[in-house]
Amino acid sequence: MQMFGKGGESVWIEPPFYCDYGSNIELGQRVFFNFNCIILDVCRVTIGDFTLFGPSVQILTPVHPMDPEERRRHEWGKPIEIGSDVWVGGGAIILPGVRIGSRSVIGAGSVVTRDIPENTLAVGNPCRAVRSIGSTGKDLD
Repeated sequence: MQMFGKGGESVWIEPPFYCDYGSNIELGQRVFFNFNCIILDVCRVTIGDFTLFGPSVQILTPVHPMDPEERRRHEWGKPIEIGSDVWVGGGAIILPGVRIGSRSVIGAGSVVTRDIPENTLAVGNPCRAVRSIGSTGKDLD
């Protein structure tokens, strides 16, 4: 049985790991999920090479209508794209439709509500860019 839609041959997962379908998850090489990660893959989730996820990270593609009547009948989602060489700190939550650029770092506990550019340190709730980091991962300061 193949858990993921694409990739996964070199993924390292510390259990427990939870996902809705798995078939909507596309992984690059050597992706790492620490303990207790969750991916709700109602839509496509794309993760690049050498990306690392701390414990209890949540990647959430479902979107629910604000209107309660409609919410009873419909669920849809927005895809999430995470680049290569990204580090997502423990307890971070990545919301529907977000793109995180390659070589970025997301601070622990952050709630990512909007796109994060490449080579960026981003933290907080809502998650915001704090500063640029070099293409080698070193600070530009």
